[in-house]
Amino acid sequence: MASMRDIKRRKESVQSTQQITKAMKLVATVKLQKARGKAESNKPYFNMLYDTICSILAMTKNVDHEYLKESESKKKAVIVITSNRGLAGGYNSNIVKMVTGAGFSKEDTYVYAVGKKGIDGLSRKGYSIYKDFSEVINEPLFSDATQMSKELLTQYSKGEIGEVYIAYTNFKNTVTQEPKLVKLLPLSAEDFEGTGENDSSKLLMNFDPTPEEVLDMVIPKYMSNIIFGAFLESVASENGARMQAMDSATNNAEDMISSLSLKYNRARQGAITQELTEIIAGADAIS
Repeated sequence: MASMRDIKRRKESVQSTQQITKAMKLVATVKLQKARGKAESNKPYFNMLYDTICSILAMTKNVDHEYLKESESKKKAVIVITSNRGLAGGYNSNIVKMVTGAGFSKEDTYVYAVGKKGIDGLSRKGYSIYKDFSEVINEPLFSDATQMSKELLTQYSKGEIGEVYIAYTNFKNTVTQEPKLVKLLPLSAEDFEGTGENDSSKLLMNFDPTPEEVLDMVIPKYMSNIIFGAFLESVASENGARMQAMDSATNNAEDMISSLSLKYNRARQGAITQELTEIIAGADAIS
């Protein structure tokens, strides 16, 4: 049985850890509120781009555009968004599991890693990291998404890659975060079945310049916004997952402290009983 001193030290250690987890939960809560606000403010712009592409594809048949064609290249580019820090429950491991379980060939997959935890997880699984954008996730900017989008579109146009995917975590609420794998290129009409908030595909639309030229301008913006939106959703999901993880850790620490307090009291009671027994036995021996 552990001594009173050992139990007391263990209890103090758990209490110190509990204070840290409480502080981390509060920090994650504040960051979550900020990240949710940014994600919500981005949605109207995305919905407008989505409706525009829906309208073009609905009102024009057989549009000939390079971003709508299947490529002969077997290479795939996958943007994998995770975090740079741990202590977020299964947030990072869920993304790694989703990518490794998607059936992508390790030899034909270019990983654009956004987050050090994704790099660590995929490297252990045998995937090679094509480019590291880990610093982007600390403070995502639309310019970062634009830069990444331009590079991917250039590679796709040159035939260096045949498909582009993005793996991120979609924020639903503070309890639920859903890992998602979305295909960005090539686009197809099936990807835009229906519309966003507005049924603009039923409106009569004229194009000047041609639909192909309009798509050439709109699709890069659409792709950049998808990537930027994934950044924002991932940041919100990371902080939501960390808040839940720290809340669970705090509750577990409270249970451990209660258990250790009970053990300490029992050990103290046992020590007192033993001392009384020794005193009584000594008094009997004297008499």
